[in-house]
Amino acid sequence: METAPRAIERSPRLYTRDAMADEFLFNYRSATDEILLEGMRFYAYHGVNPEERAQGQRFTVDVVLAVDLRRPGQSDDLADTVSYSAVYKVVRETVEGEPRQLIEAVAEAIATVILKGFPLVARVIVTVRKPEVPMKGSMLDAAGVRITRSRSDGSGGS
Repeated sequence: METAPRAIERSPRLYTRDAMADEFLFNYRSATDEILLEGMRFYAYHGVNPEERAQGQRFTVDVVLAVDLRRPGQSDDLADTVSYSAVYKVVRETVEGEPRQLIEAVAEAIATVILKGFPLVARVIVTVRKPEVPMKGSMLDAAGVRITRSRSDGSGGS
């Protein structure tokens, strides 16, 4: 029977081969499964141009959460996983909240709030798109950014 990965105490002085291998296995195991929230649509006031901030526009957001789903898969218990409705709520509050100039800042704020609020999430990938980007003469479906943040790189949470 496989045992659960043990937590790794991080210390700037402790870079042994065993500690690094344990951390790799912990992050690998906890990051092999994913919870997806795709195509979330919001209306918000982010942008550099004054008209974007005054009139607002649509944004679409995708979130991929790296979570070990073995336990909830076996238990069939919501308490053992990350509630995607709870994640949707914090994403909505973030996107529809404080206006930012850059969608990069919106994506960073989403990643931070998820890693801080959901301890089971080892890594998060956030995509933020402007479907109707205001660029003179543009012929594109959307402009956007995609970022990846994880606990192991110090992006948030613990």
